[in-house]
Amino acid sequence: MTELEERWRRVMDGKAEAEKGAGREVGSVRLLAVSKFHPASDIAELVRLGQLDFGENYMQEARAKQAELADLAIRWHAIGPVQTNKAKEVAGHFSLLHTLGSEALARAVLRRLPEGAVQDALVQVNIGEEPQKSGVAPADLFSFVETLLEGGLTSETGAKLRLRGLMCLPPNCGEGELARPYFIRLRELRDGLESRFGLELPELSMGMSGDYRQAIEEGATIIRVGTDIFGARPKKA
Repeated sequence: MTELEERWRRVMDGKAEAEKGAGREVGSVRLLAVSKFHPASDIAELVRLGQLDFGENYMQEARAKQAELADLAIRWHAIGPVQTNKAKEVAGHFSLLHTLGSEALARAVLRRLPEGAVQDALVQVNIGEEPQKSGVAPADLFSFVETLLEGGLTSETGAKLRLRGLMCLPPNCGEGELARPYFIRLRELRDGLESRFGLELPELSMGMSGDYRQAIEEGATIIRVGTDIFGARPKKA
């Protein structure tokens, strides 16, 4: 067994333990392996083990890996900030966009979707209201979603941007219990959106290597784990 497989299996075991402890069905939370800066060969090894969801932060790197691994059944996730002028690199190329944080990006992605295509997306919430982080402030979230809904999320070609839930990067990411209040707040915001707008928002993308257990206890449906799976991150070339 390789070191990569050993690390991945430890995370899978930890996820299962957390699911059981939270009274949730084992396997109900999706593990997103954050593969930025790691080689396509590592991704291919994990796919052979049954890991299908991978998160990439940088679109150029992600698109290169997608081309190299095109023969594998991978669900790619865009988890880094996306500039409006890079919307074409995202639209229709990812199973889920985790970082929708502006109306301009929403419109840009929608315009660049192929005819009839559906792009699932999560609204990124700046849950700690930190100026250095992207996302919609909690106080602005309801008006932001209302604006998107009023403007329409379907293009003239039948392409659709579909909101599926929320994502956050709390202060003290990976710091266990320190992150829990932010996970609770994100869940409450999601529940409030569903109630006010009659939406179905099943996804909560929250929790990383050091706090995914707390995130699972508070309702995460997707956890994003990089270092605990791949080991120390190599420097970007």
